[in-house]
Amino acid sequence: MIQFIAKRIMYGFLVLAGVVTVVFLLFNVLPGDPARMLMGQRADAESLKIIQKDLGLDQPLSRQFVMFLNDLSPISFHDTDSEHYLYLDDEKYSYSEMFKYGASSVAVVKYPYLRRSYITKRKVSETLMDFMLETLILALTSIVIAALLGVLFGIIGALRKDSWVDRLLLFISILGMSVPSFFSAMLISWLFGYVLTEYTGLDMTGTLFEYDDLGNGEMIMLSNLILPALTLGIRPVSAIMQLTRSSMLDVMSQDYIRTASAKGLKFRVVVIKHALKNALNPVVTAISGMFASLLAGALFVEWIFGWKGIGWVLFDSLMKHDLPIVMGGVLLTATIFVVINILVDITYGILDPRVRVK
Repeated sequence: MIQFIAKRIMYGFLVLAGVVTVVFLLFNVLPGDPARMLMGQRADAESLKIIQKDLGLDQPLSRQFVMFLNDLSPISFHDTDSEHYLYLDDEKYSYSEMFKYGASSVAVVKYPYLRRSYITKRKVSETLMDFMLETLILALTSIVIAALLGVLFGIIGALRKDSWVDRLLLFISILGMSVPSFFSAMLISWLFGYVLTEYTGLDMTGTLFEYDDLGNGEMIMLSNLILPALTLGIRPVSAIMQLTRSSMLDVMSQDYIRTASAKGLKFRVVVIKHALKNALNPVVTAISGMFASLLAGALFVEWIFGWKGIGWVLFDSLMKHDLPIVMGGVLLTATIFVVINILVDITYGILDPRVRVK
């Protein structure tokens, strides 16, 4: 079991290492001078040199990559000499010293440093955390809706196999998997937030925390959660429904189900107590993985509905060329995705020992 867990953690680490490398190379070949973005077009040459040195842009690309890795790593190595490119800057890092080596070198434990925003000058980690709650609430609400509807429709489809109900559900499921999320977001926002707003009472855009026009301060607007949560849950509903249907059909054909029915047990008891219990094992695993995907894939949905989560701030920062926010957001969502998938794999390995030998 320990070997299985270590292998999954190693795979996750390799994925993150690949993401970090791709993100660094991608954003370092984009046109534009970050120093000039920070200082503006009228900045003098001396000020630009100072900013370039602070950002490490005066170093070769290989050294910039080492600095980038050192900033991200929770255990990093620095130099106390301010002229060194790995200088331990107290304004950047919140750290605890581990040990010293050499004349001026030190190893520290610290929070990952994602640089600072070009626009607000705030730390990227602080900016992302301000928007993290909205994304978590949206993703959690979406996956709960998707799980409830997907399992329900999957059971109905399995019990009514090859009927018009089953065919209708399969058609809806294929449609839900096929339609891009940005298109369904625009359609749902326009239909329920504009055309039918008199009946639904919903707005086209809105976020969780909004200020009341009457001067009552910040208020929680749960009604703004309905449309983006339903939109984001369309694809997971379709996937969960098909998986539940397939799993239920497989379980219902097993000998122990026929034996339970032959003993005179009520059909409802056979379905819920025996069939559904075993059919949900792969579904639960899939739902856990889909939750990670929702956290990473809410960008367009949040932007279209004006839901101020990680996706919204990433899109807004990309439009403003605020690259540290974009890089930090990509790395944060990738880390969440990898960590959740590692936990899912480990949990599945504990529940099903056959997985460990793969």
